[in-house]
Amino acid sequence: MSSGWLKKRLFRSGSAASPGRAESPARQAEQQLPAASRYRRPRFLRGGCFRDSQGGGRPVYSPPRDRPLQWKTGYAEVINAEKSEFNEDQATCCHISIQRRETGLEEDQDWLILCSNQKLEEVVEALAGAQPPMHLSGCCVCPSDPLFVEEKEIQQEDVVIGALESAFQECDEAIGQEMEATDWAGGCTALVALYLQGKLYVANAGDSRAILVQKQSIMPLSSEFTPETERQRIQQLAFLYPQLLADEFTRFEFPRRLKVDDIGQKVLYRDYSMAGWGYKTVEKADLKYPLIHGQGKQTRLLGMLAVSRGLGDHRLKVIDTDVQVKPFLSCIPQVCDQVKVFDFAVHNIQEDDVLVMATDGLWDVLSNEELAQMVRSFLEENRRDPYRFSELARHLVHTARGKKNGNQWTLDGNSPASHDDISVFVIPLHNRDQDR
Repeated sequence: MSSGWLKKRLFRSGSAASPGRAESPARQAEQQLPAASRYRRPRFLRGGCFRDSQGGGRPVYSPPRDRPLQWKTGYAEVINAEKSEFNEDQATCCHISIQRRETGLEEDQDWLILCSNQKLEEVVEALAGAQPPMHLSGCCVCPSDPLFVEEKEIQQEDVVIGALESAFQECDEAIGQEMEATDWAGGCTALVALYLQGKLYVANAGDSRAILVQKQSIMPLSSEFTPETERQRIQQLAFLYPQLLADEFTRFEFPRRLKVDDIGQKVLYRDYSMAGWGYKTVEKADLKYPLIHGQGKQTRLLGMLAVSRGLGDHRLKVIDTDVQVKPFLSCIPQVCDQVKVFDFAVHNIQEDDVLVMATDGLWDVLSNEELAQMVRSFLEENRRDPYRFSELARHLVHTARGKKNGNQWTLDGNSPASHDDISVFVIPLHNRDQDR
């Protein structure tokens, strides 16, 4: 993500310099910018505190206790290990009303950065009944309209899902227009959780993750989108529009990068239509750089991106080529599974059941199972603490950040800790309707 574009557009006020460090020329220049152009953290972090005796220049921040988030949600974040001078993760948590707001009403606008209208507001009339009407106006052009809606099995949640998908797409378009106007470049991922009418909707485009942790189970509510997980979609796009590769890449996947001596040999390969592997006689064209290359966290799309869904990057090109990355980078959240929907009416939610939303900095070093064990243990040991969800968020960030060990950051077992930005929400789900 372009730090310059983030500073210019997404963040609006200055951030404090790291304790004990001299301000860099870049930071000094940033503080000389007009207030509207300066970088800032989420509004709910203003006055945020940190308690850390081993921060090593990476203090963990969280909201002040006298200004708790909705549902007593816990939040914490830490900056990367000197990769840049600020946290690229941005977050917001707020209660919104799905209605046409009157001009001049004061409201938390952190979630309205680029798009001025809520997509849910545009379909609010469709959420009043069990099934959405054919026409938002309520008119009935065809007497059988309700029957057609019923036959298509269109429900309220389908309209909410459509609104979220449209919001991602509109935000992506707005980012593209902003970049065109300002000559900036960059992109980002997005993970959103929405609670509405007794259901939790989770929409993801990128490599953040949301999981529901219960006493006896773990339920993933999002999936990371990487070149590996979306190989077939990306390869099929290259098959349908080969001009997108500009004769610089091959869409085929091979276990390794092919060499000249492989020409004429039959080697393992995969194409867009294949879940398994076949054998292909290697041609000269197969020696081009693969559309998707690498393994695990090192996998890259066009040798550039580690994610296959996200917002922005409209002007990103492969270095020294005219190959555009954006056609392969989808902004739509979870097209194959749609937006994940969790219906509270059919689940028995207990007191310590929580939704954990975190950026890739956490998941780089913690698996779902490891995190769930930490969550259960921490909440059990701190049952009497009214701030335990906030403390848990800090605990998770502390754990993933590790401790400064010479020039390295390590976990308790001396394995490498996360060097990335880390942002974590811990959202309690019990008695959710009692705290608006």
